[in-house]
Amino acid sequence: MKKIAVFTSGGDAPGMNACIRAVVRAGIQQGMEVWGIRRGYKGIINNDIVPLRSRDVSNIIHKGGTILGSARSSRFRTTEGRMLAYQNLKSHGIEGIVAIGGDGTFTGANVFMQEYQDISIVGIPGTIDNDLYGTDFTIGYDTAINTAMEAIDKIKDTADAHDRLFFIEVMGRDAGFIALRCGIATGAEAILIPETITSIDHLVEGLKTRQKNKSNSSIVVVAEGDDAGGAFDIAKTVKTQMPEADIRVTVLGHLQRGGNPTCMDRVLASRLGIAAVEALKEGKKGIMLGQNGRLIHQVPFEKAIKHNQGVNPHLQQITDILSS
Repeated sequence: MKKIAVFTSGGDAPGMNACIRAVVRAGIQQGMEVWGIRRGYKGIINNDIVPLRSRDVSNIIHKGGTILGSARSSRFRTTEGRMLAYQNLKSHGIEGIVAIGGDGTFTGANVFMQEYQDISIVGIPGTIDNDLYGTDFTIGYDTAINTAMEAIDKIKDTADAHDRLFFIEVMGRDAGFIALRCGIATGAEAILIPETITSIDHLVEGLKTRQKNKSNSSIVVVAEGDDAGGAFDIAKTVKTQMPEADIRVTVLGHLQRGGNPTCMDRVLASRLGIAAVEALKEGKKGIMLGQNGRLIHQVPFEKAIKHNQGVNPHLQQITDILSS
């Protein structure tokens, strides 16, 4: 394989730049030409494809976001759009692609390879949600939970000063990985996630009990996709049962996507980027690379897409013990 390309797709995640850097430099070390596709699948359709040299990825390992940009493409979901994408790739002589993103990225890659089997695509999990099957951690997750933890710690300072009850919403439309870990790390009184059913009555009972046992503030961490609603809706319902409580709501939002990636994310991204180039060189395609334990594993796209990684039940037990 002589020419490969790399792109980032879906939501941006800290560490994507470190991964791009690793792909480019590993590819060059293997004697390949490496091309960068701007704005994901949209960039392939628009032929926004540029050569990348080693110096093009200098001094980016510490930066959040992605130098290649990211976008969603409705045209790539059409047969005509994918045909145009294929023609553009062939015009540059590109034989393999490293796709950095989440399940939507891999779903698109899987469909594309079924139609055009002479293009090999290898995926790298880049999402702050950490919800992809086949890897312990995704690129961006560690940075996101540390960002959320630092923000919650700061909120606790002002909450303590005024004896307030704070509902803090973190990202996690379909998965509670961020909420669960940063909730444990910040000593939250309750952690509400999509994977479990939320009982407002039980939540209120627990908050009232803890208020009797201590006089300082309370923190409730809410994943945005919790079945009882977002932080604002839940706080409003709790207020009807605890009218005396001084309740405040903070939504961390896209704050969690930005910032310099942590050491863990930079190293993980570098390992996976190099492994992806090696996989393409070996003729592999239709796989996602993930880290399980200390080893890099290959997971077929079909398996990564169809299965969701579940939250660790032991962490949920820890939450129950520490918040009692």
